Amino acid sequence: MDIILGLLAILAVIGLAMLMSNNRGKIPFKGIIIMILLQLFVTWFMFQTEIGQDIIKGIAAVFNKLIEFGTNGVNFVVGGIAIEEGASVFFFDVLLIIVFFATILSVLTYLKVLPLLIKYLGGALSFLTGLPKIESFTAVNSMFFGQSEALIAVQSQFHRITENRLYIVSASAMGSVSASIIGAYMQMLPDEYVLVAIPLNMFSALIVASIIAPPVVEDKDDDVDIDDVSGAKSIFEAMANGALDGGKIALIVATMLIAFLASLELVNYIVGVVIPVEGASLEAGLGYLLLPLTFLMGINPGELVDAGSIMGLKIVTNEFVAMLELVDMQDQFSEKTMGIVSVFLTSFANFGSIGIIAGTVAGIDSEKGKTVSRFGLKLLTGATLASILSATIAGLFL
Repeated sequence: MDIILGLLAILAVIGLAMLMSNNRGKIPFKGIIIMILLQLFVTWFMFQTEIGQDIIKGIAAVFNKLIEFGTNGVNFVVGGIAIEEGASVFFFDVLLIIVFFATILSVLTYLKVLPLLIKYLGGALSFLTGLPKIESFTAVNSMFFGQSEALIAVQSQFHRITENRLYIVSASAMGSVSASIIGAYMQMLPDEYVLVAIPLNMFSALIVASIIAPPVVEDKDDDVDIDDVSGAKSIFEAMANGALDGGKIALIVATMLIAFLASLELVNYIVGVVIPVEGASLEAGLGYLLLPLTFLMGINPGELVDAGSIMGLKIVTNEFVAMLELVDMQDQFSEKTMGIVSVFLTSFANFGSIGIIAGTVAGIDSEKGKTVSRFGLKLLTGATLASILSATIAGLFL
């Protein structure tokens, strides 16, 4: 039964994306089928095989060791602050780890390790699926870098990017996550769900976006240049740039959490006054609204509303707010529901990301920035469908 529901959910996502498509006759069905099969293989391999489990444990061990190194740096700076025994300060214990991860990414970019890896992985993806190189490159790039960085990486190609192609690269940026934040996610969610979400979201964002805005590209407009991706003149400058970028991200996330959590409390207070019923809240309303989709995704019947409320909360706020809520409720969820919701949350698909992406694109090309603002809601809808697709596929193997 779970498999049937999962397949129905996949068909529902594809069907909804097709309803939104602006050129159904050009949808690259061959590439889409190949990517779905790759998703199924990757998820089966990582969840159901000993080698896959060993790889997950190995990657998690590396990240946990890096988190340990990052924690040493954080403790040196803030270790003198008195904290009640057994308590945890989210900004110190989770967000400041981003600074160290951003530094590592910056150094690997300066050394051309990541750009070459991304270029050849993107080339392989393009070869397998038949999709254009720039779109494939951006999809792979979005597994490592944040929304802004993923778009900036292809700014030299913007003169070749049509509106449909702009939608795809923007959707890839919104639908994925940054490696600099993965360490923070792994402080809250089980390692295996965060790690499997990364490749799943890469494929899902590309699948849904290619249906909604099918790319039609000539060979002369499909080239990727990685010659000048860092901007740093030395490894020490790369470290400094990465650290500063990581610090900005940590502060931005902290600021947004304060604003969103406080606003959520205000909204829930108002909802409680208007609807004086026990349990009435914005999250509960979102849970009921998403109930049909959460049912198809394979979430246990008794957990549909609670799981849907967390998923909806992520869309209207951000993934950190929803992850904190999930951590508080994790004892109420089965392992399968925990896995499905965790994979859904591991992406940038939320309202705030529309502004981030539109602002980044406007900084590169003002006219294209206006275009992104115009299809902003369509972009969020597509990225959310991509998250649903990823979570559904993960649920098939849980």
